[in-house]
Amino acid sequence: MKKYLFLVSALSLLISGCSQTSGGRYQIDQDHAPTRTPTEAETMDPTPRFEPYTRQGNAPYSLFGEDYQIVEDVRGYEETGIASWYGQKFHGHLTSNGEYFNMFSMSAAHKTLPLPSYVRVTNLDNGEEAIVRVNDRGPFHDGRIIDLSYAAAYRLGVTETGTAQVRIEVLQPELEDLAEQSDSSEPVEVSETIVAAPEEQQSELPQSLHGLFIQIAATQERKNAENAATELQENFNLSATIYQNNGLHKLLAGPFGELEAARWLSQLRADGYEGAFRVEFSSENSEQNPSESSEAPE
Repeated sequence: MKKYLFLVSALSLLISGCSQTSGGRYQIDQDHAPTRTPTEAETMDPTPRFEPYTRQGNAPYSLFGEDYQIVEDVRGYEETGIASWYGQKFHGHLTSNGEYFNMFSMSAAHKTLPLPSYVRVTNLDNGEEAIVRVNDRGPFHDGRIIDLSYAAAYRLGVTETGTAQVRIEVLQPELEDLAEQSDSSEPVEVSETIVAAPEEQQSELPQSLHGLFIQIAATQERKNAENAATELQENFNLSATIYQNNGLHKLLAGPFGELEAARWLSQLRADGYEGAFRVEFSSENSEQNPSESSEAPE
């Protein structure tokens, strides 16, 4: 029941936050431009930085008879199509990831990019470029790939034409930024019986364990590990593995790629799993020292 209510709440937030949708909650029937133009400061490019993906707005969804899957790997992601913009009607209302839409911020809506994402938008009609932070879903019109805030559209010259042919490129923070946020820290106690603590002594590991994982917890009671695994799957939709090692039942999430592991490690720590750490299993079935595999690659 708890999971059902969470899913209903998440879907309601997604639909309420989607740009270019109609509904009685808006005081304005027809979207329009504000009464003033953005200031120079309001149209400055935001600096791309690493941010954990929000729990809201990043699940697959269906809307208007269409199914949408969130992009899992954004490396090298580019797309060309029509950009539109949204403004006064949606100003101050919730976006799909739970933030408040500000038409004077350099933000945007996209149907399938993870939230938040940073994107470089190039207006192919006039050559203007800008960086926007994607924090909403939309536009749900055929042929349109991105909905720009009024400030972003003004900066790119889209307010003059209403729509424009654009190219979007996902920007990613430097790996040093990821490494800084995923540096190893001293494991902390998660509960009285579940702790995330690396062990020096190793034992035989299952053959199926291979690659990069995040250790969430270790407990002497398997039932506690199973309960934690259920919570992990329900709250984050992550695959969970439990294996016994040194008398402890260890809970792992993964496997992940390097960038994906860094993002999830930061997000899990921010959401209460402060003692989570990276651990890598080689093809020889040996577990590397977690402190040696806790940083992003150079």
